[in-house]
Amino acid sequence: MSVLSRLFSRKDPREIARVAYDRIIAMGRDPYWYLDGKVEDSVDGRFEAVTMVLAAVLLRLEHDDTDPQVRQFSVFLAELFVDDMDGQLRQNGVGDLVVGKHIGKMMSALGGRLGAYREALASGNGDQLAQALRRNLYRDAPVDDAAVTATADHLAQLYARLRVLPATTIMQGSF
Repeated sequence: MSVLSRLFSRKDPREIARVAYDRIIAMGRDPYWYLDGKVEDSVDGRFEAVTMVLAAVLLRLEHDDTDPQVRQFSVFLAELFVDDMDGQLRQNGVGDLVVGKHIGKMMSALGGRLGAYREALASGNGDQLAQALRRNLYRDAPVDDAAVTATADHLAQLYARLRVLPATTIMQGSF
């Protein structure tokens, strides 16, 4: 859909992904990540937790990406993420001139997380997932092994639940 079509359209087609996106945000803000997982409760920590959950959902949807509706839905999720992060940056006082640069970095981070978590979750190797989490979620900050293990187990369980759900269920935000 072109930019002009979106501007003059009455309904944003991305809204079909809103319920699922809101569920991703709620899951990324789950106190579990911050209490048991010891994710830093900061703007960066919350960004990483939300990105981690979004990555798990997008990775699950990749298994059905031959379906054009699923593929488009994944794009809509990513676009809602960009819009949300744009709004968060502006709310935190980042000026118009540098918002695009920050968004580019965030999208690059999402792409990196997708790659790291894709391999780690597909392998089923807890150590590989723990290493990916240390690099990405914790940004190589010191964190105790029990917290990383708790986070890795929780993320692996989330991904396992997502894997058995039909894409349509995920698209409805029921996960």
